[in-house]
Amino acid sequence: MWSADEIAGLCYLHYRTRLPKQGKPDPNREWTSLAAVVKVESAAQREALDSPGNLQVTKEVVAMGTGTKCIGQNKMRKTGDILNDSHAEIVAKRSFQRYLLHQLWLAASHQQCIFSPGTETGKWKLKPNIIFIFFSSHTPCGDASIFPISEPENQLPKPVTEGHAAGQSAECRSDHNHLCPEDERKSEMTRNCIIKRMKTDDGGCFSITTEDLAVQHGSVKREDNANQKSCQCSAEMQTANKESGLVRPKVVDVHRTGAKCVPGELDDARIPGLGYHCVGLLRVKPGRGDRTCSMSCSDKLARWNVLGCQGALLMHFLQYPVYLSAVIVGKCPYSQEAMRRAVIERCQHISSLPDGFLTQEVKLLQSDLQFEHSQQAIQEVQSNSKTKLVPCSAAISWSAVPEQPLDVTSDGFRQGTTKKGIGSQQSRSKICKVELFHKFQKLVTSISQEDLPDTLRMKTLKTYWDYKEAALNYQEAWRVLRSQALHGWVKNAKEYLHFT
Repeated sequence: MWSADEIAGLCYLHYRTRLPKQGKPDPNREWTSLAAVVKVESAAQREALDSPGNLQVTKEVVAMGTGTKCIGQNKMRKTGDILNDSHAEIVAKRSFQRYLLHQLWLAASHQQCIFSPGTETGKWKLKPNIIFIFFSSHTPCGDASIFPISEPENQLPKPVTEGHAAGQSAECRSDHNHLCPEDERKSEMTRNCIIKRMKTDDGGCFSITTEDLAVQHGSVKREDNANQKSCQCSAEMQTANKESGLVRPKVVDVHRTGAKCVPGELDDARIPGLGYHCVGLLRVKPGRGDRTCSMSCSDKLARWNVLGCQGALLMHFLQYPVYLSAVIVGKCPYSQEAMRRAVIERCQHISSLPDGFLTQEVKLLQSDLQFEHSQQAIQEVQSNSKTKLVPCSAAISWSAVPEQPLDVTSDGFRQGTTKKGIGSQQSRSKICKVELFHKFQKLVTSISQEDLPDTLRMKTLKTYWDYKEAALNYQEAWRVLRSQALHGWVKNAKEYLHFT
């Protein structure tokens, strides 16, 4: 029906042909990340019966996002008009919500769409012959990015040269530091001092040896040893160095994530080598200096795998959540075990979810096709260049909607917005909270009271917060998920949600 490479190829083609040059990286010095949602539609049952030997399957990109950035806590606004999180996966998901909103508009006006009527008044459900696949050009930041780096034992480690170290600075400064250190930086110096790249406050990097780290960590105050004991490495990390009679890869370190453990919960041990990170923990994305309130992409994927991708607002109109059937990652450093742990296993044990919500056994796959503007691809092309590679500052949003499908943003606002322009309607992304909310409100007012779902009928709801809280089954599912699995999730304060 479909393959990982086929979905990846479709997304890359869409990126090349349907997205303009504006917002894309300059391949001589910049890179970015890509994510998308693909609709896979098989022939309806009636059509399949008419021609059983010719089962048609159509695949279509319905939402796409690029981006690597996040705004810090100090830049958040109470008016809902800024994009807090512009990592590609989140831009793609919000673009998908915009697509779903348009499809609900078509459903309410009795036009051809992806939904069919549900059993409850005013509610819709996804047609049974339609599924959605999520694609990301890279492993999601956070827990899915933590897994061992290994090298064949018969290969001599390469020393870290000055030129190589300079080439790493863009990665260390990136807000989307999914996999740090990367493969070339995984080896020891010939005198067995492991070189670590450490961030400085101004976003630069410097190298220190393991001896320095031992001194530093000796002076770091730990609450107690229990915290470190509970940082269990994955089975893959524990068993990767066992003898097997064959030349096995030697595990020398773990891929690093830039995402930080949530405040007040367990923290990383930061022991050099395999013990640097703890696995299975909730994390927030790094900002430049200023901490963000945005959870890692791994954590958000785990949440969507239980609550669906539609969010609280659209749940008013849906009988069941809109789940992803598969998550596909492009060619990059990847671990099936780490993906499964991060996206599925952390929430697998939860019980007592409201009707319609469940812990999905989403398919996790990797493609062999590399994204042309990924950090790895740009580094390969620019391997002889002395130019510093930096993450692209812009984010692109694209939705399969008739009006203004494309949106290019920078620092959370439409690209080109001046300081004076901030707060104007022209400065807003089409996928920021307030814009999606206003589209949702238009949908509500276009439907007569008797045709509205129970949760919206004869209600005096005003703010974004009011409408979200009124989606009772979604809020109950979210409460159960937080209490049983995603403890410590950083929620936005109410004051950031009280806009109209």
